[in-house]
Parts: sequence; C-alpha cells; structure tokens
Amino acid sequence: MTTTSDIEDMIARMAIGDRAAFEGLYAATSAKLFGVCLRVLGNRAEAEDALQEAFVKIWRNADRYRVNGLSPMTWLITVTRNHSVDRVRARRAKMGAGLDEAADVADARPGPEALAIASSDRVRIVDCMGQLDPDKAGAVRRAYLEGETYQELADHYDVPLNTVRTWLRRSLLKLRECLSHDG
Repeated sequence: MTTTSDIEDMIARMAIGDRAAFEGLYAATSAKLFGVCLRVLGNRAEAEDALQEAFVKIWRNADRYRVNGLSPMTWLITVTRNHSVDRVRARRAKMGAGLDEAADVADARPGPEALAIASSDRVRIVDCMGQLDPDKAGAVRRAYLEGETYQELADHYDVPLNTVRTWLRRSLLKLRECLSHDG
C-alpha cells in the first residue's frame, strides 16, 4: 500500500527528474485519477488521453507541489480534474465554432441498442449498490468515483484506516458477486 509520504516522496523525486519515481506514482495513482477523468469526461477513450496528458502536467509541475499537511492526492486529483474540465471546455468551444462543420461530424453517441444495454447495466449497478450498507456504498462511491483516499474516508466516517480498506474490499466482492448473477 502506498502511503501519503510515499506519494509525496515520489513527487519530490519527480521534481528533480527521477523517472522511476514517475513510474511509481503512475502505478500507485493512475487508476484513481483515471476515475476522475472518466467521471468528468464521460468517455473512456477521451479519459485515457486526458489521464496521460494530466500525468505530463504532473511531471512538468512536480516542483510546484508543496507539502502542506493535506493529502498529495488532493493536488494530483485537482491537476487531473482541472485538465479534464479544460478538455470539456475546449470541446464545447469547438462545437460552437460553426454549424457548417457540424454537418461533417458523425454522431458518436450510442445507438438505441447500446443505450438499452447501458440502461440495463446502470439499473443492475444501482440495485447492487442498494444492497450494500449505506455507509459502505457511500465509501465505494467516494473512493472510486470521487477519488477520495482511504485516509479521507477514514476521517469522514470516523473509523480506522484498516476498517475502510476492509469495507471497500468486501463491498467490491459483494458488488462483483451481485453483478455476476444473470439478469
């Protein structure tokens, strides 16, 4: 498990050009930061691109990070979220550039069949989340959709850190079991 001080150390080493620290930070945080990109952008391919670009920004700006008592994940999430929001704004600006250009753009939205499947999946996920204890479901949402750290969750729910880890592990197992049942 990567600790807050481990992440701070990797960022500090990145500030002096340590590529191994960059690789370590990416391995430790990319899944959570990808969730942030995906939540803002709503498109997996665009979120993957945004994540890579955000890590380039993190690499270039590592010397700007200051240890301030807050979680370094807060800084990483802020950089990633801001980059994703910038992409959304750029997309909107581009879309408003001219209606003549819009005629040449294929509709990338899912068709009726894909929407029906996605709607069915969403209903199943909501149903399975509803089977979890409300605190545990909230912890799953905060960790995997909002990018909160285990420590932030422990503070929020006023429980020990290992309890949060156990909640998340068991909740994900229950979700996987629930979702694996047909229908």
